[in-house]
Amino acid sequence: MEKAASGDTALLSLGASHFVMGCDFLGHIYGKTQQLVRTFSGRQRYNVPGALDYVSKKVHTITNDAYITAAEVCAMLRQIASEYKGLPVHLVLDNAGYQKCAAVQEPAEKLDTSLEYIPPYSPNLNLIEHIRKFVKGELRSKYYSDFANFRKKIDSAICNTSGSNKTKTDKLIGKGVQLYHDIRAVDNNTFSCPEGINNAV
Repeated sequence: MEKAASGDTALLSLGASHFVMGCDFLGHIYGKTQQLVRTFSGRQRYNVPGALDYVSKKVHTITNDAYITAAEVCAMLRQIASEYKGLPVHLVLDNAGYQKCAAVQEPAEKLDTSLEYIPPYSPNLNLIEHIRKFVKGELRSKYYSDFANFRKKIDSAICNTSGSNKTKTDKLIGKGVQLYHDIRAVDNNTFSCPEGINNAV
């Protein structure tokens, strides 16, 4: 992180978001009388693989409304390599099958991009998760008349992470990440941290 802040390297966090219109973004309020809320008929999904620049907070995206595969990840790698020519690139990403495969790792090696896979169950180490949470907050409790408006709102929120929304994103993404030392497995999906939590850069 310090090297990225000084301009010696490019540090990006890669992750895919799946925004579902008509499902994920309903609000709620308590009242004594029944309220009718306008909703969209059916469900449509907007996939947004994105790579967050740790320093500028710019998010590089490739979008579709079908599926995310290794092909989209490779397209993202090429986009990033073109943007950061002359700089070593470190890309933090999770262990999704379409990301941790030869179809992605081989092009990354040719593009001189280092893939830094985070451990399982460690979303705290992938900073783009904060952007996903921010965008979902911008979408929640609002009515969208059609899928085009829904996509437009998402694109606008993401495009402005390094512009009009940068103050908000700076608050979400600090200068360190939360690390859990001496984690011990309790069962398959539960872990304990007896020695507490540490912040590290």
